[in-house]
Amino acid sequence: MEKEKIYIAADHGGYAMKEALKDAFLDRVEWIDLGADNDARTDFPLFAKKVAAELKGAAKGQKAVLICGSGIGVSISANRYPWVHAALCVTEEMAVLAREHNNANVLILGGRIIDQETAEKCLNAFLNTAFLGGRYAERIDMIGA
Repeated sequence: MEKEKIYIAADHGGYAMKEALKDAFLDRVEWIDLGADNDARTDFPLFAKKVAAELKGAAKGQKAVLICGSGIGVSISANRYPWVHAALCVTEEMAVLAREHNNANVLILGGRIIDQETAEKCLNAFLNTAFLGGRYAERIDMIGA
């Protein structure tokens, strides 16, 4: 089975979670790590911008994960780019609905908000859930209108 390539990035508040998720999903995901490379203080907008830049030129359906302390900062930053549909998820159900109803292409997690087990459940749901299309596609189209 070919591994899915996924972009991942985090600031210092999400660094530990990023590294743990990479390890937990190593058998099924080829991670494209855009930083940070350690837990030294850094600025979350830089990582949202890096992910957005990669997604702009990527194939349709490309996914990414962004993590900061709360998830709020990278969520606000990433959603400034019209091709990014970033969803801050704190439960597995939110991750499922983010994909099914909102066709989210970026999973946002809060490294200081949820535990590692919950983060892994959210990521698993995000990776395994397809967009439903139909009336949801019509709604997504309204966002850019």
